[in-house]
Amino acid sequence: MGLSTREAILAAARRTAQAHGYNGLNFRDLADEVGIKAASIYYHFPSKAELGAAVARRYCEDMASRLEAMSAETPEPLDCLRRYPEVFRSALATGNRMCLFSFMAAEYDDLPDAVKREVQVFADVNVAWLANLLSSAAIASPKEDEERARAIFAAVAGAQLLARSRSDIALYDSVIDSYCKAGLLPSQASV
Repeated sequence: MGLSTREAILAAARRTAQAHGYNGLNFRDLADEVGIKAASIYYHFPSKAELGAAVARRYCEDMASRLEAMSAETPEPLDCLRRYPEVFRSALATGNRMCLFSFMAAEYDDLPDAVKREVQVFADVNVAWLANLLSSAAIASPKEDEERARAIFAAVAGAQLLARSRSDIALYDSVIDSYCKAGLLPSQASV
């Protein structure tokens, strides 16, 4: 039972949670997918709550890394803001999956406390990153940066939810385009 088994469990749990949420995590199904006995999952994750928190934490870490990489690749804040929806689009492009945060946020009342904390951290990471870009771009007053960052985060997550419900990635693109036209996100012309 090495690190590779733990990583395989986390990867399978992430795919499952992005398609079915926290409540869709089932040790027997995950074990079948990974090719191990269900009892082996308990060696790495003694409870579903610990597995859910680990999956959410890893997802958040991956998102933070992806956002950092995007900032490094795209140093102009407006360009970076324009690229932000790509992160959520990529989940849709992978089997019509959802951002793990969106699923778990919808299940929030039924989540164990450790998983709830990770869901909150995910939102905080995204909002802080967006607010920092907005501040760097000097689009609004510093007081408004966090409010607008929350609006962008919620709008992009909402566009993903709408597109997933129709299995239509073109709908996602259309909604994001409408956010650009309305000025919530910078348009191609403004960058």
